[in-house]
Amino acid sequence: MKNSFGSSIITTLFGESHGEMIGAVIDGLAPGIEIDEEFIASRLSLRRPQGKISTKRQEKDDFQIVSGVFNSKTTGTPLCILIKNENNRSKDYEKTASLIRPSHADYTAECKYHGFQDYRGGGHFSGRITAPLVAIGAIAIKMLEKKNIFIGTHIKQLSDIKDREFKNFEDDIKYLSNQYYPVLDEEVKEKMIEKTESVALEGDSIGGILETVVTGVPCGVGEPWFDSVESQLSHILFSVPGIKGVEFGKGFGFADGLGSELNDGLFVEDGKIRTLQNNNGGINGGITNGENIIFRCAVKPTPSIYKEQNTVDIKKMENAKLVIEGRHDPAIIHRARIVVDSVTALAVVDMLSQRFSTDYFME
Repeated sequence: MKNSFGSSIITTLFGESHGEMIGAVIDGLAPGIEIDEEFIASRLSLRRPQGKISTKRQEKDDFQIVSGVFNSKTTGTPLCILIKNENNRSKDYEKTASLIRPSHADYTAECKYHGFQDYRGGGHFSGRITAPLVAIGAIAIKMLEKKNIFIGTHIKQLSDIKDREFKNFEDDIKYLSNQYYPVLDEEVKEKMIEKTESVALEGDSIGGILETVVTGVPCGVGEPWFDSVESQLSHILFSVPGIKGVEFGKGFGFADGLGSELNDGLFVEDGKIRTLQNNNGGINGGITNGENIIFRCAVKPTPSIYKEQNTVDIKKMENAKLVIEGRHDPAIIHRARIVVDSVTALAVVDMLSQRFSTDYFME
């Protein structure tokens, strides 16, 4: 089972939803990088559930760095973060243990692990495991900010409700960085929350689209063919639970136009080569061209819903009906935002380290 990502800076994830602890190890960090534990805590708070639009499972996400840091600086050895699971209700899953939850990993996990997997709360496949990803990702975000590279994500669309486009990237990213519900238009925010709450009252769930921009990445980063920028980002983005589609720049919009309309014309500004439109999302030939990296992720509705669904009893091998109990999110998109920011940072840090060596981030 491959639970590691990266070539120069490698992140390994471990734990289960209802196990004692979850955590991550990041290996390859240069020595001397400052670790800001308050910033890690603030990023974890953006993933934490709040109000009627999130699960009622509340975890404090108290974390402990148990290796790789001395006097608040990295030592250059593997850094390990542990997070306790404290608010478990495993009994919610006992009476339906043999019923496969539709659109979850229950059946595929059964096929792969032959019944030895921890099924409680989705086990290793649970969104709970994204907490240590966010903790490790916070370190990567800070590393990038020291290099004037910034990441911002907003909910571009929830159902048929759309947020405004990015305008001033610097200001918009700064605004989004501390927003629990990440939209750029406050009026749209209220509409999205109302929509989510109404869906929750019906026992259902809802999905949407996240849009991300990464500013400040220098040109020339990326390793074609198979470690292209799109390949690396897609690899780690598709590892986030609930993401079912990724597109870069114009993406599938390229199918609707002509080359004469969609090619990125070039010009020189202040001694740098720029593109007129950036339809390719800052990437050509799998390599960064110095423009903003822009991509979008489709986030599916949370598969755990309170409506009756058709399923099978895997022990009896017969058809069955399932009504899920427990505590579940009617929408995960607002919490997935910080996970997307975090894994994006991990991928970009790794790609920059491949290009310039891990000492690129030494302070």
